[in-house]
Amino acid sequence: MAQKDAKTVTREQWLLDCFPEWGTWLLEDIEETVVKPGTFASWWLGCTGIWIKSEGNANICIDLFSGNAKTSHYNIQPNQAGLNYQLARIAGSNEYHLNPRNIPHFVDPFKIKELDAFIATHDHADHMDIYSTAAVLKMPGVPFIGPKFSHDKWVGWGVPEDRIIQVKPGDVLKFKDIEIYVVESFDKTALVTAPPYGDIRGRFVDDMDERAVNYLIKTPGGTFYHSGDSHFSNYTVKHGKTFDIDVAVAPFAENPIGIADKLTASDVLRMAENLNCKVMIPIHYDIWPTFFTDPMEIKLLYDYKKDMMDYKFKLYIWAPGGKFVYPDDADKGRYKFPRGFSDAMEQEPNIPAKWFL
Repeated sequence: MAQKDAKTVTREQWLLDCFPEWGTWLLEDIEETVVKPGTFASWWLGCTGIWIKSEGNANICIDLFSGNAKTSHYNIQPNQAGLNYQLARIAGSNEYHLNPRNIPHFVDPFKIKELDAFIATHDHADHMDIYSTAAVLKMPGVPFIGPKFSHDKWVGWGVPEDRIIQVKPGDVLKFKDIEIYVVESFDKTALVTAPPYGDIRGRFVDDMDERAVNYLIKTPGGTFYHSGDSHFSNYTVKHGKTFDIDVAVAPFAENPIGIADKLTASDVLRMAENLNCKVMIPIHYDIWPTFFTDPMEIKLLYDYKKDMMDYKFKLYIWAPGGKFVYPDDADKGRYKFPRGFSDAMEQEPNIPAKWFL
């Protein structure tokens, strides 16, 4: 690599060199992963972004968020104001708040090479954005899958109708050896934050199925339940009785004053019981400073209650950017990034002893 001269480095060069922060590292890991029979691999991309890969090399991506939110105290842009506006409406407040993206970008959407389906649970700005949309649009044949409001937003961004599969609960889609079952969402916030003027046709909508859906992903190695931004609902027991759910993710966070948007620790455990899943994983708490919290709160409550409640499911604490293979990782309890350097002292065995403490 040629030596750089600090006098010639520009802001644009800094952005190109340093963003997205993980470059293509995670995509390379996904591409190079060979999923062994009887398993499936998944990666947490931040927020509710999930990548799932099957033994038949099917790749699906759900809720990839490649945008940001509030990046300045001033000159708020429309794409930055959306999330603030949604939360202000929930709380009945006019106050803007601290809401920048809290984690790095793990995926460069323009560097994705293999993808069979690009999926959204709903149309909120941290679950579908124009940047990921633009990148996938350049990949011929990859379908955009989501409920009506996601469909409408994609159309507004220039995605052709024939690239979009608008779904509703009860629909089933198949890609290679993966089946995608569309099921009901329980995302009350999606209704509360519906545009005050109605949808793009000026029509008021109170039908949850048009706003948001959940997905059950069936692979030869197991099933994965994506709950989007669903609140706790005892109606999830229907999904638990309809499907044999191996792994489920739940949107957990610490709700700000006046807001009841994300699941509490107790509700995460209740959702797991209703779904009768084998592994429950909390997500979403990572992305916004206003909601940020420690998922170990759930672990404390789980350990306190598991014998009394006779929990049948395991709790797993993931990390954004981390990989989870089912069933291999089901008993590990918590994700640990590989620390590497297993060959330490083999490559440089003659380092002088005086260099060490």
